[in-house]
Amino acid sequence: MTKFIASAVILLPLGITLVAPFFIWLLRKNINLREAVSLVAASATFLSVLSLVPKVLAGHIYLFQLFELLPGITVKFCVDGLSLIFAVVASFLWIFATSYNIGYMRSLKEHAQTRYYFCFAVAIFGAIGVAFSANIFTLYLFYEIITVFTYPLVAHHQDEDAYIGARKYIVYLMGTSKLFLLPAMIMTYVLAGTLDFHLGDMVQGIFPPSADPFWVTITYILFIAGLAKAAIMPLHNWLPSAMVAPTPVSALLHAVAVVKAGVFSISRVILSGFGIQTMDALNLGIPTAYLAAFTIVIASVIALTKDDLKARLAYSTVSQLSYIIIGVAMLTPMAITGGLAHIAHHAFSKITLFFAAGAIYVATHLKKISLMSGLGRKMPWTFGAFAIASLSMIGVPPVCGFVSKWYLINGAVDINRVILLAALLLSTALNAGYFGPIVYKAFFEQPKPEVNIAEIKEAPLTMVIPLTLTAIISVLLGLYPEPFLQFIRIFGGG
Repeated sequence: MTKFIASAVILLPLGITLVAPFFIWLLRKNINLREAVSLVAASATFLSVLSLVPKVLAGHIYLFQLFELLPGITVKFCVDGLSLIFAVVASFLWIFATSYNIGYMRSLKEHAQTRYYFCFAVAIFGAIGVAFSANIFTLYLFYEIITVFTYPLVAHHQDEDAYIGARKYIVYLMGTSKLFLLPAMIMTYVLAGTLDFHLGDMVQGIFPPSADPFWVTITYILFIAGLAKAAIMPLHNWLPSAMVAPTPVSALLHAVAVVKAGVFSISRVILSGFGIQTMDALNLGIPTAYLAAFTIVIASVIALTKDDLKARLAYSTVSQLSYIIIGVAMLTPMAITGGLAHIAHHAFSKITLFFAAGAIYVATHLKKISLMSGLGRKMPWTFGAFAIASLSMIGVPPVCGFVSKWYLINGAVDINRVILLAALLLSTALNAGYFGPIVYKAFFEQPKPEVNIAEIKEAPLTMVIPLTLTAIISVLLGLYPEPFLQFIRIFGGG
């Protein structure tokens, strides 16, 4: 039986990520100390999150109410199995991202580096806040913090393309949260009388049997539309447009904080807000799964057409995020396990791909896939890691993406939904279609005459080491997926 622990210890990761940006700003004139703060804060955050794991795995849920704004409107935090999936991933990958940032920003002599590191740290603060939110109001606050502080990162280059991409980014994400998410929160309070998530199992939601099914359904639709960070079509276009940002920001957007906040929030709302009973009774799950299946296939088809490496990876992200949504929306134990596991599995593999893309750019200043022939022989570590992460996206064992797809495909079989199964299998073929040629070109084709390959070498070690390690972790999570599967089991009340 689940036991609740009222403890302020869960504020420690939040406190570290809140304080770190201000030390980064104070030490802005000493770049070594400024970057050291990021590394120390990332490591301390990860360790503080890990310290919460034993109690949660023992069946406890941490709870702590910070303050009450109005009756029933509180800033309240919790840590359960689902919280830990997101928090462990975000805090752990922050360590790798910081090392990578140092190599990238210094190699390209980027401007406004203090602002960059400051906003990056605040974005992680927002991600931890979303992970630890015990109610919809707290989640909403931290969801918006991520949006506001990643806007300067998207606009970092401060040229026309950057401003256009950043404008679309802020309009999509702030617009949908104000037009849809805010009304959804208000309607939830009216219908359920509370904004607190139901914690301890995935079955029971917060909506009472007396709640009008029509308005509960409308509230659900508003949540799906309002959480546009999940990039479900047609509310996805902000994500490819945000590719004008520096590559480490793209990694933050696609693997660590932004999109994961979206799919995590949808997972939390479905499983801890509505609950499997309500979702099933109102037949909300399967239509959501079909929408996710449509996104998976169409985004994969678009990815096939892109010659720009980051653009191809962007549409891959749009597709892969919907694996999480389709799993949760199928509402079966197998499918939910696959969907939630993919939060972590996709994160490690996708950050490897973006790290590799950035390393390629730093070493060669190339963005076009068509010009990357033969580069694998000059940059074997970078392209080797890229190949491993690509196998994960495709779903080839023993890399971790296979584990997610195995559970998702079994989940589709369990509920006998041929269309969902076909979408998952077709997307696997499409994944191979847009990742395979990149690896083949890099290792097996002759260099292009217009590329001076003789002068090309690996990017700095501060970039190559993180991408190599995240690729290795992707394999280890495929061989030993148990850590994150344990979090999922304990979240489900197991």
